[in-house]
Amino acid sequence: MKFKLFNKQKPQASKKSLVLMYHRIASPHSDVWDVAVSADRFEQQLKVLQQKMNIVSLQELIDTSHLSGNMAAITFDDGYIDNFEIAKPILEQYQTPATFFITSKQTEKEQFYWWDVLENCILFAEKLPHVFELFENDFPLKFFLENETQLSEQLIKIHRSWKACSEPPPTLRSKLFYSLWQFLKALPHVQQQQRLKEIVSWAGTPKLIAADYRTMSNTELNELAGNSLFTIGAHTVTHPALGQHDAAFQKNEMMENRRFLQQIINKEVNLLAYPYGNYNSDTLMLAWELGFKAAFTTEEKVFDISKIYRLGRFQVKNITGEEFDLSLNKWIA
Repeated sequence: MKFKLFNKQKPQASKKSLVLMYHRIASPHSDVWDVAVSADRFEQQLKVLQQKMNIVSLQELIDTSHLSGNMAAITFDDGYIDNFEIAKPILEQYQTPATFFITSKQTEKEQFYWWDVLENCILFAEKLPHVFELFENDFPLKFFLENETQLSEQLIKIHRSWKACSEPPPTLRSKLFYSLWQFLKALPHVQQQQRLKEIVSWAGTPKLIAADYRTMSNTELNELAGNSLFTIGAHTVTHPALGQHDAAFQKNEMMENRRFLQQIINKEVNLLAYPYGNYNSDTLMLAWELGFKAAFTTEEKVFDISKIYRLGRFQVKNITGEEFDLSLNKWIA
C-alpha cells in the first residue's frame, strides 16, 4: 500500500476548519458516554457557531477547504430518533447543513443499540443476582455484586452522573457494566446479540428500554434525507470496531451498509464514519477502494484534507453556548 493513496498535497490555509461530532440531542435519564446535548444547549451552540465560523456541508468542506479556512461542518453518529424529532427542526430553523452517519441494523430491524440495553439492565435494574459468571475463551469473568444487588437511590444518583469515557467505574455495578461493554464491543454481531440476550436473561429485566432511545425507521430516514440541507453517510451494518476484524469482514460491513442506505434514500452515499472511531490500515485501504470520498474517525483534530480517510472530529458535549465558545477557541487555536 502506498501512503500517497491517503494523502493529498496539504493546503496552506491561514485559518483552521473543523468537523463537529454529535450523537444525541436529548436529555436522557442517564448519559454514561457523555454523548447527549440538550435541545436548548444545542441551539445555543449553533448560534455561537454561526457567529464564529462559516458552517458548510461536509462535501463543501472537502471540496473547498483548500480555498479558505474558518469553516465548520456538523455530523451526527448512530441515527437516534432524537436526530429526527429534535435536531432536524432546529437545524432547519437555522438553515444549517448536517451529515448523519447511519448503521443498517438499527434502521432495518433492531431498534435499540446494545450498549443502551446493557446500561439499562446493569446500572438501573431494580434487582440483580448476587453473582455474574461468564466464561468465553480468554475472557473469564466471575463478579460479585455484594451489597449492590438491590438498586438504591444513591446508586441511581451515582450512575446518572458517571461518565465512563473519562472516569473510572465508581460502583460494583458500573465495574461489571464496563467489563461487559469491553467484552461485547469486540464481538461480531451475532455473538454479540446472543451474549447480550444471556446477560439480559441473567439480569431478569426486559430488553425494551425507553422509546426515546430507539433509532430512526426507514421512513424517518427517508424523510430526513429528503431535505437538501442533510446528507446521509455510511456507518457500517452492525457498528463493529472495524480495526478488530479482518479485511473481508470490514469490506462487507461497508458495502452492505452503503447499498442498504442508497436503496432507502435513493441517493449516493459516499461519506463514511468508523464506529467508535476504530480503524486499521485495511480500513483505510478499503475506504479508498470502495470509492468513499472521505472517512472520519473520532480523533480530535482540525480538518486536514491530506488525511482524507482518517479525518478528525471534535465531540461536542452538553455545554452552554459560552462554554462552547471557549472550546471553539481552543480547537482552532
